[in-house]
Amino acid sequence: MMDDLLVDLIPDLPKVVLHDHLDGGLRPQTVLELAAAVGHQLPVDDAVGLGDWFQQAADSGSLVRYLETFDHTIAVMQTPEALARVAKEAVLDLAADGVVYAEQRWAPEQHLTKGLDLPGTVEAVQAGIDEGIAEAAKNGRTIRVGQIVTAMRHADRWMEIAELAVAYRDAGVVGFDIAGAEEGFPPDRHAEIWRFLADNDFPVTIHAGEASGVPSIAQAVHLGQADRIGHGVRIVDDIQFGTDTDGSPLATLGPLAHWVRDHQIPLEVCPVSNLQTSATSAKSIKEHPITRLKELDFAVTLNTDNRLMSRTSMSHEMRLLVTEAGWTIDDLADVTIAAAWGAFMHHDERRVLVEQIIGPGFQKVEGAQL
Repeated sequence: MMDDLLVDLIPDLPKVVLHDHLDGGLRPQTVLELAAAVGHQLPVDDAVGLGDWFQQAADSGSLVRYLETFDHTIAVMQTPEALARVAKEAVLDLAADGVVYAEQRWAPEQHLTKGLDLPGTVEAVQAGIDEGIAEAAKNGRTIRVGQIVTAMRHADRWMEIAELAVAYRDAGVVGFDIAGAEEGFPPDRHAEIWRFLADNDFPVTIHAGEASGVPSIAQAVHLGQADRIGHGVRIVDDIQFGTDTDGSPLATLGPLAHWVRDHQIPLEVCPVSNLQTSATSAKSIKEHPITRLKELDFAVTLNTDNRLMSRTSMSHEMRLLVTEAGWTIDDLADVTIAAAWGAFMHHDERRVLVEQIIGPGFQKVEGAQL
């Protein structure tokens, strides 16, 4: 299949996104309107210019600078109405991009400045998700969305947020995460929560292997017992790449790389974001380690991270991999199916999702070989 034909087909392909931040996916116009309502000062006062500002600030090459952009989005997400609106629009935007399953992660502790309590934030977001799913259905789009409740690494509310996640496991919350500055705030900062989550049979994903390397990933999978790794691209630090005598590529995996691959722990890779934050030494999508990791049979999934800051979408990420890294329809199917099998839902539900992707999804594309 020619690249240009595949690129044309990408918007209609079914997609699964496991790593998408609610507070990183707002529409620029929504940020403007919500900011005006609460009197929050923005750096730019028009939607197009504001979108440019977010992308340029995120392009600094620094994860710390990248995270500063959230000061503006979080500031306008402090009421039930604002949280519900942002969640609803996120669902609609994802559905319009062909996403059939999504997990939205966000940190309730960052949305309490206007009087909301933690349960109230989760309920407001779920109300928006439910409304978005219903409206998407009216538009002919079917999408399922779960919340991943996140604790901020630099704060000391990990157990409180973990308990919140478990309390709402039957009311929209499907998993737990820790996020924020990775360096200096490892999973053993509050080691007791991982035992609590395991005792409650609750799914866990941990940001690791983005700003920090092998030790961070090791703590995530061994101490944190993470079912998935948020980003995880620094696992390449435990792989030695070279060439055989005939010029073919060689890769020698270290102990942790073997562990992650042997256990098929899904990597929530976000190529565009990774280039922005310098999570990888790669300077282009072609050089990004996602391709090598997939070729080595790691459980690679494709994700957006922050659609506003990266000015991206699942279709955009797919197009870049096709046009710059030479991916085929089979490559796109592989990462989509890997994401479906890694979704935080029960096995029988995952099977239905996989069948939805393979059947009426990818196989309708002429020439697809799955």
